[in-house]
Amino acid sequence: MSNKKVLLTGVTGFLGSHTTIRLLNKDFDVIGTLRSKDRISSIRETIGKYSPNINNLTFAEADLSDEEIWLDLTKDVDYVLHIASPFPRELPKHENDLIEPAKRGTLNILKAATANSVKRVVMVSALGTITYGKTKEELSSVFDEDDWTDESNLKDTTAYYRSKTIAEKAAWDFFEEESKLEFTTICPAAILGPVIDNDYGTSANIIIGLLNGSLPALPKIEFDIVDVRSVADLLIKAMEMPQAANNRYIASAGHYNYKEIAQILKQQYPERTIPTFLLPDFITKIFSIFQPLLKPVLLENVTRKINSGKAAKDLNWQPLSAKEAILSCAESVLESKIVI
Repeated sequence: MSNKKVLLTGVTGFLGSHTTIRLLNKDFDVIGTLRSKDRISSIRETIGKYSPNINNLTFAEADLSDEEIWLDLTKDVDYVLHIASPFPRELPKHENDLIEPAKRGTLNILKAATANSVKRVVMVSALGTITYGKTKEELSSVFDEDDWTDESNLKDTTAYYRSKTIAEKAAWDFFEEESKLEFTTICPAAILGPVIDNDYGTSANIIIGLLNGSLPALPKIEFDIVDVRSVADLLIKAMEMPQAANNRYIASAGHYNYKEIAQILKQQYPERTIPTFLLPDFITKIFSIFQPLLKPVLLENVTRKINSGKAAKDLNWQPLSAKEAILSCAESVLESKIVI
């Protein structure tokens, strides 16, 4: 019997490459999409270091906005893992330049998957679609998969989180009104873990900034963390397990602030100059001066409590610890000379 076929969008990305490795090692055939064929050789070499089944991976150049190509790519496919998403290196002047492509790309894939009777689509969303856009009163609550970010609350959202929320809501609306395929979304926290390619996730800059001396002091910012390998594992569980159909799942392994992360790294690398001084609150609000790559996702210090037990209960998902995600990310960026 032939292997089941998975169309995976964003194969060159941090999560995309890790997920592809896991799929290949589970004997799936994978079609990985990327924006430019120029990346095929390097990502094939990278993934080949971690899987003996590299010949089961093929590539397709595809743009999320190209409606026709997804109709072609979803033919004879069993599953779609939609991981690719426009993530801005800098926030655009007009946020619709971020929001519209995210929404349109998601709907193009869902429409094509529906037309070609794909069994299930699993989409990577973000924890930011759940815990933001809240009033001070609402922030006293514990949030779970039944909650949604209020994208109309501009004070407690970023353009990136608004784009993710609008795209995921549009996907669920489409699924409920027009599609009979099975649909699942995964909402990960800040994704850390081992970097295996130069196309590392933006969240890795949290660790890089602490190790390379570019961060002079610590902002009072806190967030949930999850290891990229654990998210890849959850994506495949969400794809394969019958009970995952038509559900949302939070992917988080714990809640940390910058000082706690710095202390973990300082203990592991005592010879490195890692900041321990906390920035005043008013400086934290302009933290993007020091870390502009994190501006799309980070707001000032607010505790957002979540219940992330649904994935463990439904799918027996057991994530690696957040400390392991932090340390493995640090080790990898040092070994690969991303940080000297």
